[in-house]
Amino acid sequence: MKTLEKISSKSDEDLVKAIVETNNTLLFEILYDRYSGLVYNKCYGFARDEDEAKDLTQDVFLKLFVKLASFKGKSKFSTWLYAFTYNHCVNYVTRNTAKKIEKQSVDYKDIENVSDSEIEDTEFLSMRVDKLKNAMELISPDEKMILLLKYQDYLTIKEIESVLGIGESAVKMRIKRAKDKLLQVYSDN
Repeated sequence: MKTLEKISSKSDEDLVKAIVETNNTLLFEILYDRYSGLVYNKCYGFARDEDEAKDLTQDVFLKLFVKLASFKGKSKFSTWLYAFTYNHCVNYVTRNTAKKIEKQSVDYKDIENVSDSEIEDTEFLSMRVDKLKNAMELISPDEKMILLLKYQDYLTIKEIESVLGIGESAVKMRIKRAKDKLLQVYSDN
């Protein structure tokens, strides 16, 4: 029993290393228990259907087990898993041709809580939430993802860098372009 407690108290990074070294599914269950709720909630935000969110969650963890060795520890495991989940869900939405799923793919309730210090654009701050929801549906999943990572999930530029595997200037440029596109679409509607 003490061995299980000792293993359960390992950091995410140590646990991942042990899983990669041993391919032990029992160790993977510990990781699953730690993060299944977070992954499910993100998947539900995209799918908006409990059964689909459960399926997406299982897909994420199946892919995760296979790809776990690609985690290099350049960011926290939770940040890496978050990006992994986001990418899987964005790909799901992109592949899915049924527009009803894409239209319901984003959880917007936090957009109202964006603080002044995080966005300089006064235009961006003055957007109406209902109109913003419509505009978010008209930009690409990648543009949505980077805006949500920054303004809904409050990841720092550094965290987004490690999540996307690109440099600081590239992150800033993608955020700027996505904001510009959103503002343009917002204004056109």
